[in-house]
Amino acid sequence: MLELLLARLPPRLRDKARDYLVLTRMDRPVGALLLLWPTWWALWLAAGDFPPWKPLIVFTLGVFVMRAAGCAINDYADRHLDPLVQRTAGRPLANGRVQPREALAVFGALLAVAFLLVLLTNALTIELAFVGAALAAAYPFSKRYTHLPQVVLGAAFGWSIPMAFAAVTDGLPPLAWLLFLGNVLWSTIYDTEYAMVDREDDIKAGAKSTAILFGEDDLVILGVLMGTFLLTMLLVGTRAQLGWPYGLALAAAAGLFGWQQWTMRDRARAHCLAAFRQNNWLGMTLWAGIALALALR
Repeated sequence: MLELLLARLPPRLRDKARDYLVLTRMDRPVGALLLLWPTWWALWLAAGDFPPWKPLIVFTLGVFVMRAAGCAINDYADRHLDPLVQRTAGRPLANGRVQPREALAVFGALLAVAFLLVLLTNALTIELAFVGAALAAAYPFSKRYTHLPQVVLGAAFGWSIPMAFAAVTDGLPPLAWLLFLGNVLWSTIYDTEYAMVDREDDIKAGAKSTAILFGEDDLVILGVLMGTFLLTMLLVGTRAQLGWPYGLALAAAAGLFGWQQWTMRDRARAHCLAAFRQNNWLGMTLWAGIALALALR
């Protein structure tokens, strides 16, 4: 798909356009989907059924724009670390195909687009957007100062949840913060799985992560986090009075977590990456459960 789009550009622009698209991970949509599902959880729960079209379109577009912006600033922050990590050494900024100032320009342009989108909402959502932008900019640098950058990512990815509730209800009910907590837990889970792929390289490069912090206890701690996430989402369902479709979705999510644990049992890089990618299906399953339960209520 990416190459089909690039084929329409003049040859002299094609390579640079490809580098920018790769910089913003437009060739790898899984990360955007992991941000999209919690946003849709929030929109459906805030509306009590299918959300109004305007916030649905604004937030869906905003997910892809902010994820792209986050990737650009992440690669800028990691421009000295990425060449030392096997999986990231070929990124455009790491190998010199994109210059640092270009990455900052892309980040700024995408933030401007995101701000134009949020202007279509209300005052409370606009105020919350400034916090979201700060979290998105802070995450890439957190791995230098704390072993918990995955938690910071969870807050950045999950900030769309209170924003969605604000856009739909013009308020921030307790359900919004409970769902936000659930997303922080879930993001910590899947990004730890992702960090397990690079753990050896990150240790050599001096980067920090929960995968390094958890060490040999990683699978046990992930299991505790998975159980806590499922409990949190059970409380979400109870507070929102969701019926049996949501219960089935939670049971399926528990099964998917079990599959992830089994897949990662040898901690092989490819298996940890497969477990990370599988979270897309988990997020979609929970959204389907929420949407169906609300439709049948």
